[in-house]
Parts: sequence; structure tokens; C-alpha cells
Amino acid sequence: MEDFRSTPPSSRALHPFRSLLVLLGFVLLGMSLGGLLAGFLIAGWAALDGSQSVTDVADLLTNPADHPGSWHLLMLIQAVSHLCSFLLPSLLFQRWIERRSWADFNARPLGAVRAVGLVALLTIAFMPLNGLIIEWNQGIDLPDSWQGLENWMRQKEDQLSGLTEFLTDFTSPLDLVFALLVIGVIPGIGEEVLFRGLVQRKLAEWSGNVHVAIWVSALIFSAIHVQFFGFVPRTLLGALFGYLYVWSGNIWVPILAHTVNNGFTVLMVWLYHRKLISIDIENTDSVPLTGAIVSLLLTIGLLTFFRKSNQLPSQPYV
Repeated sequence: MEDFRSTPPSSRALHPFRSLLVLLGFVLLGMSLGGLLAGFLIAGWAALDGSQSVTDVADLLTNPADHPGSWHLLMLIQAVSHLCSFLLPSLLFQRWIERRSWADFNARPLGAVRAVGLVALLTIAFMPLNGLIIEWNQGIDLPDSWQGLENWMRQKEDQLSGLTEFLTDFTSPLDLVFALLVIGVIPGIGEEVLFRGLVQRKLAEWSGNVHVAIWVSALIFSAIHVQFFGFVPRTLLGALFGYLYVWSGNIWVPILAHTVNNGFTVLMVWLYHRKLISIDIENTDSVPLTGAIVSLLLTIGLLTFFRKSNQLPSQPYV
């Protein structure tokens, strides 16, 4: 099985840049399909419920608190939209354009990857440090000449924050399972297959530099979430997932890290809402500097150990 870190662009039918453009087309078509299916879901829900309180996808996403009985509907829309926007286009592109299978996302079998169990610990250890960076990123003020742009960015941030708050406002154990699937597992698979398995791979082929590929794909990964005051910490997360993919050679490793990052947050929010813990993980103001320093040291140590554990003699030490 080939290693994407050393595969020359000439071995592909399409130039990597053209491949990325075709992939973008697949993603845009998938997003359109997801929007169409979301409309059908809303129409079906309104017919079954006998209520016209929700008639538009945009209104539901923009003002979720105005529709308190639509949590499950919104979760279902999130799942369908995400599958159509990320995972489905990626798999179709991999099969129809690349003429490859799922196994080709992996340079090494998962059984050959060492210290996989540390990936979950590494992801959680990184959270306090990233929380401090989130706090810093949220406090950025743009110059006065860009005040209009900043106001729009903060309005968009508040809108997405309201959606996130609505989606994580539940107490039922069954809803917890549903939320872990929709917020943790589905994005963990779909986004990693697209951004690490395809975009990062293509950028590595095009640039010939795996570090450039990791960071550019991380920037794209962060930008597509359209949360500007969380741009830096999400970029760092994307880079973390990218290096885990390169060092492990297996797509399931960044999928695990991504799923743990999202799923652990959902679990902590659920425990907080049920008053089983006193830590509000979404409140970045609660991250002390000493905790962030310990988080930094743990992250560096665990990353170094993982890289050394999975370094093969025949591969460059990146």
C-alpha cells in the first residue's frame, strides 16, 4: 500500500490542483443535496406534527431557541447535512475519480499503529491549552476601519454559538447517545476523510511538502466552519489531526482524535447540565494559566512519544 507522503503527482490521472477543484464540485453538490433533504425533513416533520412553527431551514438554524420542540429534528438535519456535505462527496470522489477504495486512505493497517490508546488521552490533554487560545481568539479586536467586518463576524459567531448551545441543551441519556453520534462520530469520520484523507493528501502531492499540506488543510478545515473567533484554535486542532494522520499512516487515528474531541465535550456538557460535575467545559474563562502550561507539556510529550513510536526506518522523520 502506497504512502501519500512520498507519492509523486505524476502517478495520478489528474493533477492535484484539478483533483481539488473536482472535489470541491462534489462537496458543493453534496451541500445542495443536504439542503434539499433538510427541506424535505422539515416538511415531513411539519406534516406529522400538524404545526407550521418551522417552515424554513434557515430560520431553524438561525433561531433554534424559537423552536424548543425541534431538537431532534435539528439533530437529524445536522446529521443528514453533514453526511451529504463531507462523507458522501469524499467517498464518491475516492471511488469515481480516484478509482480507489477506503483501504487506500491507509498507508499502514490500524493494527500496525502503535500507541493508538494514547490518542484519546492526547486529545483531552490538549483541551485546556486550546481553551486558553480560544479565550484569546475571542478577545481579538479588529481596527476601527474594519468595524463593519468585525460586527458581521461577531453576529455570525453569536448565531453559531446559539445553535451549539441549543444542540447541547439536553439531559436524557438517550439524547446523549444521539448527540454523541451526530456531534462526535459523524463529523469525526466525514471531516477527517475529506480534510485529511483527501485535501491534505492532494496538497502533499502538489507541494511536495507534508508540513505545508498539513497546515493549509488545517486552515481550510477551520475556515469552512465560519467561526472567525475560533479560527486559530480550530486550525491548531486541524494541524494536530493532520500530524496524527501522517505519523500513523491510518485515517482511523485522526478520526478517533476528532471524535474524542467532540464527544468528550458533549459528554462534559451533559454531565454539567445534569449537575453531576461543576466544570463548565464551554466556559474558557475557567482555564488557569498553570493548567494551560501543564496541558502544553503533556501535549508535547505525548505527541513526541506517538511520533517516535510510529517512525519507520524507511520514512522521513517529519
